[in-house]
Amino acid sequence: MKIVVQRVKNAKVEVEGKTVGKIETGFLVLLGITHEDTEKQADYLVKKLCKLRVFTDENDKMNLSLKDVNGELLIVSQFTLYADCSQGNRPSFVEASRPDHANQLYEYFCSACEENDIHVEKGIFGADMKVSLLNDGPVTIIIEK
Repeated sequence: MKIVVQRVKNAKVEVEGKTVGKIETGFLVLLGITHEDTEKQADYLVKKLCKLRVFTDENDKMNLSLKDVNGELLIVSQFTLYADCSQGNRPSFVEASRPDHANQLYEYFCSACEENDIHVEKGIFGADMKVSLLNDGPVTIIIEK
């Protein structure tokens, strides 16, 4: 399981011209899931994500977490995080999980974040989504388990 975390001033996801998820200050999280991933890996990443201290404090140091700044999460499933570009020019996605397994873990991940008292918005699993954001910093972090 892999997440790309972007600290944002705001972010939204549109599907067929309609906004389906929108946040202000917080993280846009792109979530990639492989065949072997389990709820245990999700729990680890949720804990890491919810406690990640990358928001600036009064001394301009990255020292505050999502809860400290009343931040929100916009979580988007993205199988392309497991693209293999090692051969040829067309990526292989054989490492990405099957949709049924990936969707179950995606929903689990989102619910686990909500259980940490953080407001969660989501994309639509498997949809063609248009994601827009105002990256803050920019701060972009990749975490894998």
